Amino acid sequence: MAIGYEHVTAEPVARLIDEFNRLPGIGPKSASRLAFYLLRAKPEQAQRLAAAIIEMKEKTVLCSRCFNITVEDPCVICRNPGRQVQQLCVVEEPLDVVALERTGEYKGLYHVLHGAISPVEGINPEDLKIRELMDRLKVEPVEEVIISTNPNLEGDATAAYLAREIIPLGVRVTRLARGLPMGSDLEYADEVTLGRALQGRRDM
Repeated sequence: MAIGYEHVTAEPVARLIDEFNRLPGIGPKSASRLAFYLLRAKPEQAQRLAAAIIEMKEKTVLCSRCFNITVEDPCVICRNPGRQVQQLCVVEEPLDVVALERTGEYKGLYHVLHGAISPVEGINPEDLKIRELMDRLKVEPVEEVIISTNPNLEGDATAAYLAREIIPLGVRVTRLARGLPMGSDLEYADEVTLGRALQGRRDM
């Protein structure tokens, strides 16, 4: 086992601890607490958790238009006739869509990149949904692209790359205002800060 529980813990429990430890933000101690909590829980609770994970994997897909997570394709935002098709907000992850929707400030459409450019981690533009974004801009009536990548080195590099690609198409490109703290993730920003960042976006 990757974190060395095999000699002191029953093998099924050690396996579960190891799997929890693979999740982002879950260290060995948290992985152990979760595993032993489930061990003591009623069987129905563990079964509900297992069923929810399986159902998520079986029933969710990526929207073929914006690449957000959905159970129906296209997703509920893309097929909403009340959204402003002239605006397209580009985000790194599906959780960023959730964060922006909570503000109630944005009424346009989205495009999810599923990551950010990071040469150190081996993530290049072709590894993201950038080609699909450019294809959308050629056929959809988009007048403004709001780049809402995270305010960190990878997010800034991605924003600069996108701006270079999009501006020659004659589409206005804006970036969220710096009300967001440097190095933070969009999904953790509060609604007021994120709303002000949307309102104060600047041209690139």
